[in-house]
Amino acid sequence: MKCLSAAGKITVLSCFMILVFIVDSSAETCSTSDCHAELAQLAYSHSPVAEGDCSSCHEQVQEQHPIVGGKSFQRVENGARLCYQCHDKFGRKLTVHSPVAEGDCLDCHDPHGSNVGPALLPVDHNLTELCINCHDADLFTAAYGHGPAVAGACTQCHNPHESNQSGLLKKTPQKLCTSCHEEIADGMENAPIIHAAVEDSSCTTCHNPHSAPAAKLLSQDVESLCMDCHRDVGVKAQKAKVKHAALYRPEKCSGCHSAHFSQYPALLSLPEKDVCLSCHGQDDYSKSEPLNNIAKEIQGKRELHRPLADGECSACHNPHGSDNTRMLFGAYPKSFYHPYTKGSYDFCLQCHDKNLLRFAETTIYTEFRNGKQNLHYLHVANKYKGRSCRACHEPHAANSEKLMSEEGAEFGDWRIPTRFVKTASGGSCSPGCHQVLEYDRENPVDYQK
Repeated sequence: MKCLSAAGKITVLSCFMILVFIVDSSAETCSTSDCHAELAQLAYSHSPVAEGDCSSCHEQVQEQHPIVGGKSFQRVENGARLCYQCHDKFGRKLTVHSPVAEGDCLDCHDPHGSNVGPALLPVDHNLTELCINCHDADLFTAAYGHGPAVAGACTQCHNPHESNQSGLLKKTPQKLCTSCHEEIADGMENAPIIHAAVEDSSCTTCHNPHSAPAAKLLSQDVESLCMDCHRDVGVKAQKAKVKHAALYRPEKCSGCHSAHFSQYPALLSLPEKDVCLSCHGQDDYSKSEPLNNIAKEIQGKRELHRPLADGECSACHNPHGSDNTRMLFGAYPKSFYHPYTKGSYDFCLQCHDKNLLRFAETTIYTEFRNGKQNLHYLHVANKYKGRSCRACHEPHAANSEKLMSEEGAEFGDWRIPTRFVKTASGGSCSPGCHQVLEYDRENPVDYQK
């Protein structure tokens, strides 16, 4: 062994210092030397460094240290094999992080320690700067960011080394998401109706996990996203002549439907009637064509149209759009006068007897008759002034049986009252159309008198 002074001469002091280093090459010796003093100042030290056990990772291969233009120490193992001397070996699971699979532990970790954050990382709790060295930074730059991604808490969702889930996720996507979004987990456990996209697919079918262009981390706007699966609804809604305004408000589909689960059919957020009346239950005169306040119209009424009594507005109205007035499933005359022709009243006759307006005389198709004379036919089938259903009946609710209107139908500036009175075998009315007239199924009234 040669001990050279700065002038190239052997000195007793230099030989003594080298011998001490060989005998005790500890971290204390290394870190207190002029070369590695910074290692003693690290806020987060690797255990061998903190314990002064440099030789667990390094071995001396040259007697002289330091060597100008060379190295007198080398690692005892190369790559990940060095780390696996102390740390558990990775690579046995389904998905292995690329640096781990390639043995490049130093791509992420500083082997001696860090002044910034734990786990020998060069960053603190925000891992974004480290991760985007390899991963696409654009994943995090969309308009709406996911909380963990914004905070750089990548390891909240991902295992940095290996996982049995794709994307190095710590759990299956649904279990991972619901580990924070507990309200979704509770709802799915207790709700009778679960969205198929939630039950059968991954959350990422609809949501981007890092950042997204639409609110709620949706991968696209609500309408487009829903129509990707519900294409038939989308096509009908787009082609409908009468469109539901709710589909063109900011909430769009989510204004009526819950995205994940519901207590009610069709994933409605409330019972069907309540959903409809949340809009059709208020006076809003700010619009050029304000919605009818159906809630006020039916409030306190004794008789409700059967579908409405059952809470089924959709029995008559298509909630997404229709080619018919009021988004009805079939044609319903808008005018006061509308003589019966084949097909013109088919919408109402889907539920009411289809022969109601076909015969001038009957004993079975209607109770509104004088003897055998069909008074529905008389009123509606008149080819000159056939009156539509709205002339006598309310479509939603009334205080009289058969939904007979009290205020009467609109006739220009006038509302024509029916003044209907029911009897055991008939009844009477005295609207503005004619004087008081009675009818009786059992003892027909002679109108000639």
